[in-house]
Amino acid sequence: MQTKNIFRIVLSLFALSICGCGMTSSQSVSISPQSAAVAPGQTISFTATGGGSGSALSWSVDGISGGNATFGTVDSHGNFTAPSSSQGAVAYVAAQAGKSSASASVAIIPAGQVTATNNPQVAQYTISPPLSASVSVQFSTDTSYGFTTSTQMASGNDAPLSMYVAGMRASTPYHMRAVLILSNGAQFTDTDHVFTTGTLSGVPQISISTPSGLTPQSGVEMVNLPQGPPIQAFATDLAGNVVWNYVYAGTSADFINPIKLLPNGHFIVSIGASSSWPLTGAPTTGTIEVIREIDLAGNTIRELDLNTLNQRLASAGFNLVADTMHHDVTPLPNGHLLVIVNSTQQFSNLTGIQGTTTVLGDQIVDLDPNWNPVWVWNSFDHLDINRHPIQFPDWTHSNAVIYSKDDGNIIISMRHQNWLLKINYDNGQGDGSVIWHLGYGGDFTLEGGTDPTDWFSAQHGPSFVSTNTTGTFTLAVFDDGNFRQLAPGAACGTPVQQFCYTSCACYSTGDVLQLDENAKTATLVFQDVPNLFSFYGGNAEVLANGDLEYDLSAGGPGNSAVVLEVTQQQNPRQVVWQMTIPTISAYRAFRLPSLYPGVQW
Repeated sequence: MQTKNIFRIVLSLFALSICGCGMTSSQSVSISPQSAAVAPGQTISFTATGGGSGSALSWSVDGISGGNATFGTVDSHGNFTAPSSSQGAVAYVAAQAGKSSASASVAIIPAGQVTATNNPQVAQYTISPPLSASVSVQFSTDTSYGFTTSTQMASGNDAPLSMYVAGMRASTPYHMRAVLILSNGAQFTDTDHVFTTGTLSGVPQISISTPSGLTPQSGVEMVNLPQGPPIQAFATDLAGNVVWNYVYAGTSADFINPIKLLPNGHFIVSIGASSSWPLTGAPTTGTIEVIREIDLAGNTIRELDLNTLNQRLASAGFNLVADTMHHDVTPLPNGHLLVIVNSTQQFSNLTGIQGTTTVLGDQIVDLDPNWNPVWVWNSFDHLDINRHPIQFPDWTHSNAVIYSKDDGNIIISMRHQNWLLKINYDNGQGDGSVIWHLGYGGDFTLEGGTDPTDWFSAQHGPSFVSTNTTGTFTLAVFDDGNFRQLAPGAACGTPVQQFCYTSCACYSTGDVLQLDENAKTATLVFQDVPNLFSFYGGNAEVLANGDLEYDLSAGGPGNSAVVLEVTQQQNPRQVVWQMTIPTISAYRAFRLPSLYPGVQW
């Protein structure tokens, strides 16, 4: 195939050279368009101008007057008809008048092919575009083609390009077509294909309501459940239909934390047992403990297991043996990953505790693009071991790390410290010192709310709201509220529990805080109080439309999940969108623009 095209191009160039192509004069010939793309058997019209009066205009294809059935034909009016062959090729149409000529290239693109993948909700679309063409796939349940994938670039003429089409409901026929943009801006649209998605089982019951009648922020909702497999991570449309899912091999002790979209269109996930197992006992045999990069079809692109991580830590000279990788993986703009791990240390005669105590604390490991450790932060080196407000000796129990792009530092959420900590990371050059502690008993004064009641506790899933991330900026955080201080020293849970799960005065909130790092003030600019209590899990973010969305992981009846999108106003408070999963909790749930980076659905 490639030899054939090279021969044709050489023949075409020879023919064009002997007919005087490229000669410039006042009588020179020009042709329009100069490049195009057509399907096999399709006709496209070219227009030639110039050549001077009295000069007869002749047309050829690849140096053959009028062309032929193999290379394509062109009539005396410049109408080119591509050969009916399904093989991809490039034809060269030339117009000549006297000693002047001009040529145009025509990419002949065979119809794409759509095939199933291992994921019943994901199709693979393969087409052979010309060099430098950009390709995307449009799809929908009808020929309105209301959804699109991200764009990929062709790697060479006739080289097959395969793309995943995801975002479809199960057991449903979908129309799809590839759209190619050529290097000159011309567009080619493939024929319509119909693909019927497969069946899906193991999906929990999901209900959606929009009580205010307002329009929610568009996109898809990504959800990860603490139980599983089979289906533990999935995305829904805003009507609650599951449009994507991920299934993996593991045990019932395994769960995903988190699932995040990468710039290359893959997802990064951490799969493992409960982070507390070093204190409670080893997980079930067969439980996996990995950081994994997957594509839309659920194929593993690469992964790092716990044993390999520990080998690499030792080889790099770090004094750390991790027990688990848990709760969060944070991709950085430079291709690094920040991974939360934990380990235990022995302490004797801690304040108020006699004898030896095995304490579980967290670490952050910075992995370079090859997933080799290059920086480590250890809570045992930077925090007071005698400060343990809840659930000691599970001392820190971190659940999220977010990256501050403006200064290269990081903020970690430590549930069992009731704090967010800013750590001197400095893009891998920092000394790991704690820059500030945010929360009750920390470095900030609470404004715009009641101190101490409105300070978050046992919190989860913070996120930046403002575009800036230093100085005066805004954070969202989900306040589980397990250890809410109703008054100084008086928590909502009983003193014996020191941690509230049920039958207590605790409640959860979705908070938006404006921080002033210089003045050390934290202003509660918005707090949503749904009169529900989620004893664990959750996250919060401000959406593109300004609404606050947060996940009450176990906030409904029977510890079921409730996800709310609310307007940031108190009078009246408006619930824009609500997802309820009545039989199971949802550790995290958040809105994505689509399943593709840079694409809004």
